[in-house]
Amino acid sequence: MGWFEERGGLAGTVALVTGGAGGLGRAIATDLAANGVRLAIIDRDREALDDLRHTDSLRHHGDARDPDALAALFKATEERWGRLDTLVNVVGGTFRAPFLDTTPKGWDALLRTNLLHVLHACALAVPRMRAGGSIVNITTIEAHRAAPGFAVYAAAKAAVEQFARTLAVEVAPNGIRVNNVAPDFVPTPRLAALSAGDDALSDPVGVRAAIPMGRVGGVTDVSGCVVFLASALSGFLTGTTLHPDGGTHASAGWFNWPDSGWANHVPLDHLR
Repeated sequence: MGWFEERGGLAGTVALVTGGAGGLGRAIATDLAANGVRLAIIDRDREALDDLRHTDSLRHHGDARDPDALAALFKATEERWGRLDTLVNVVGGTFRAPFLDTTPKGWDALLRTNLLHVLHACALAVPRMRAGGSIVNITTIEAHRAAPGFAVYAAAKAAVEQFARTLAVEVAPNGIRVNNVAPDFVPTPRLAALSAGDDALSDPVGVRAAIPMGRVGGVTDVSGCVVFLASALSGFLTGTTLHPDGGTHASAGWFNWPDSGWANHVPLDHLR
C-alpha cells in the first residue's frame, strides 16, 4: 500500500454522486473508483450510465432534482452497503440571458437545478454518515464574482457556498465535513454547447489573457480536488472552497493582454 492509499483511507468507503455519468461527474466517479471507493450514481443520461465501467456500483437512471428519485438511491445505498462516507453533488446547469429577459418559471428551474437538490441530498446524507463523512458540492467561480447573463445561476451557486459553510459548522461535532469545489472554465460537452465556440476562451490567445496559468481546466483538475476532499488527507478541512481555476479567482479581473501585459482594464491599443 502506498503513502496516498494509507493516508487517504478511501478503499472500501461508499460515495454517492449526483450526475455521475458524464462530464465532470464521470471524471469524479472514475477517480473515486480508482481509489477503491464503492459508488452509487444517479443520472438522467441512461446511455452514459450504461457505459460506466465501475464494477462495484449502484446506478440509478433518474433526475437528482426529484426528491423521490434521490431518496430511492440513498435507500438502495444503505441497503446494499449499510454506510455512506461521501456525498458529491455535481448536478447543475444554466442558460445565458439578461435577468430582465428571464421569468419566474426560469428562476424556479435554475434554483431546482443548482440549489434545491443539494439541500435534499444533504438532508438525506447527514443522518446516514454515522461514522462521519465528507460532503462535496461542485459550484463555480461565478458564485464569487458577477456573472452578467447568469444572474440567478450565480445567486444559486453562491447560496450553495453559504449553505455549505453553515452546514459545515452544524455537523462538525459529528465528524462530517462540508466543502465546495469551484472551477472556472472546464470544457465539457454541455459547456461547449452553452458557449457555442463564440467566446475568447475558444482561442489560445484568449485563454492566455484570461487564465493566469495559460490553459483551460481539465476534468481531472476538478476530480483530483474531490478525491482529496473525500479522503482523510483533508480530515481537518471543512466549510471552505477549493478553486481549480488556473488563478482566475485570484486575478479578480486582471488580464494578461497580448503585447501589453497585466492590466485590469482594456489597453487602449486593443480599442483602436
